[in-house]
Amino acid sequence: MDISTPVSKLFSTTKAHLNRLHSLGVDSLGDLINYFPRTYNDQSEMVHICDIRTDRVNTLSGTISQIVELKSRFGKKLLKAKFTDDTGSVDVIWFNQPFLKKLLYNGQKLILSGKAKFELGKVTLVSPEYEPLQQKQLHTARLVPVYHETEGLSSKWLREKIHPLLKTVPRLFPEYLPDEIIKQHSLIPYAEAIVETHFPADPKKLEQAKFRLAFDELFLLQLKALQAKWHWQQSSTGQSKKIPLHQETQKLQQKLPFTLTNAQQVALTEILSDLNREFPMSRLLQGDVGSGKTIVAGLAIYNVLLNGYQAALMAPTEILAEQHFHSLSRLFEGRGLLLALITGSTPITEKKKLQEHLANGKLHLAIGTHALIQEQISFQNLGLAVVDEQHRFGVEQRSLLKTHGTPHLLSLSATPIPRTLAMTIYGDQDLSIIDEMPKGRLPIVTRIVPENKRHDAYLWIEDRVKSGRQAFVICPLIDESDTLELKSVLSEYDRLQNEIFPHLKIGLLHGRMKATEKDEIMSKFKANEIQILVSTSVIEVGIDIPNATIMMIEGAERFGLSQLHQFRGRVGRGEHQSYCFLFMQNESDTAKQRLRAMVSHNSGFKLSEIDLEMRGPGQLLGIRQSGIPDLKMASLSDSKTIALARDAANYIINKDPQLTEFPKLREKISQLQKIYLND
Repeated sequence: MDISTPVSKLFSTTKAHLNRLHSLGVDSLGDLINYFPRTYNDQSEMVHICDIRTDRVNTLSGTISQIVELKSRFGKKLLKAKFTDDTGSVDVIWFNQPFLKKLLYNGQKLILSGKAKFELGKVTLVSPEYEPLQQKQLHTARLVPVYHETEGLSSKWLREKIHPLLKTVPRLFPEYLPDEIIKQHSLIPYAEAIVETHFPADPKKLEQAKFRLAFDELFLLQLKALQAKWHWQQSSTGQSKKIPLHQETQKLQQKLPFTLTNAQQVALTEILSDLNREFPMSRLLQGDVGSGKTIVAGLAIYNVLLNGYQAALMAPTEILAEQHFHSLSRLFEGRGLLLALITGSTPITEKKKLQEHLANGKLHLAIGTHALIQEQISFQNLGLAVVDEQHRFGVEQRSLLKTHGTPHLLSLSATPIPRTLAMTIYGDQDLSIIDEMPKGRLPIVTRIVPENKRHDAYLWIEDRVKSGRQAFVICPLIDESDTLELKSVLSEYDRLQNEIFPHLKIGLLHGRMKATEKDEIMSKFKANEIQILVSTSVIEVGIDIPNATIMMIEGAERFGLSQLHQFRGRVGRGEHQSYCFLFMQNESDTAKQRLRAMVSHNSGFKLSEIDLEMRGPGQLLGIRQSGIPDLKMASLSDSKTIALARDAANYIINKDPQLTEFPKLREKISQLQKIYLND
């Protein structure tokens, strides 16, 4: 028997139960052992019958007698019995459980756990949990594990199946952490942590077990990332293009019409220092919406071009690529540099000509979508690749860059997340953070608008638009939903155009439109030929319309705080005061709490911390998208344990990055790699 043994070989059960286990992701012995409880019912405190209370769960030890089967006045079967201990007796009733007649017998010693009710001067235990008195209780008189259940698969059933299998844990789950780490962090043994998590002896043991397993998950996650970073550096050593700081880069910075913020300057210094190292840079530049990441990346690109290398900038959409092309063209104007925009819309003949110029070095900077490295494009001497919105850019695409001569890699992200989370998720990259906004930028006024003020909001928006401003209206769905009372983008567009703003020019944008259609709509919006743009979340990232000053979001509670902040960042990019209006369909307390955070905070980093606490990393980033495995015990908002695990992972990588001295740890990492690949 090993961890891959199918559940069907572990115990006798039905096909239906096997299907239900499969729906929970449990197919093997390893899956079942790692199917940890979601919570625990504390039934460890025993009480005597004379101390029964109606306001709590009572756990009692005694003897059952006088078992009789009766019918209620409504014709339903019930089982009635007397339960006795040294201090007295109490009536017990079980409703609609006729099978108990075969399981319980007079004189049997039991532990019962349940609520009591007091009626007509009598105390009665109603449908309590029951378990024969034995040396080790599973279902009562202890911290009772409660598992995620599915219909027809109860926690009691799972406890009975999991408990006998725990004797295999010491053999199948051997210790793999080095002794020095176990001692330094006072960790209990790995196998003991697994057993205690399922059936804890006491609350202290449970906390120790949960800490050990959470530490392990975060440690392995970060060790894997740090090892990938080490391999990247080692495999690229000797191929690095050492690019020193060029004095003309400093001159261009001095000629900018504004001064970089301190955070921008620190980030730029870190990037320029990386460019001159013995291995290629792999750095993530993270900054809030409007914090000025593009100018930092632009100065880094300029330094690379001045040193005789080429550069490439990749964006997730054609609209963003075009935006970067125009902003960098302005930055490098009159400096003798050739830039080109290469996207799916570029005509084939023109694309071939640009490809030739990249291959022979005539073209200095290529800006486009990810097709830049996927198509038959070669560079004469690519020194730097900049990737915008890096979470949309896969690891396999980064490995493709090696086919272009291992350039330096700079990733950009406008999705602010707490530093500890960023270090965990993107641990194979160095991290620079711009957490400071440029001086003079007006904060965006954000308001939650109640439904009875909707008409007033429309009148105010119309007045602003007629004075020359533009507005976004964001809807959560494309089509009407029967189950969700949310405004779809299609019906909302019709309603606004025909009923609310018939005299204004309204445009429609959503993800099902072709790229050429989206580009056409955005071009018209930029040119103010469209005054109000009704859109889905496709405008979340990077669209820059300085004249747009109003962001109206329908069904705002359906979006996470980080996504709402991205929407809000589409306005406030010009000289005029901007506004963000949040409309709700579901006014739950949780929804109101989240949206109040939007009103109170303009910092994306602060909002991401709140979002992480309230919704977890899965919804903040999309776990599958970010490449993080599902964490069973750890929390990515637990910055203290993340830091401890990070220190431990750094210790191992600094001592033995190939894990030659730690064969058990190397095997554990290898197992995880297989799991990730299978996922």
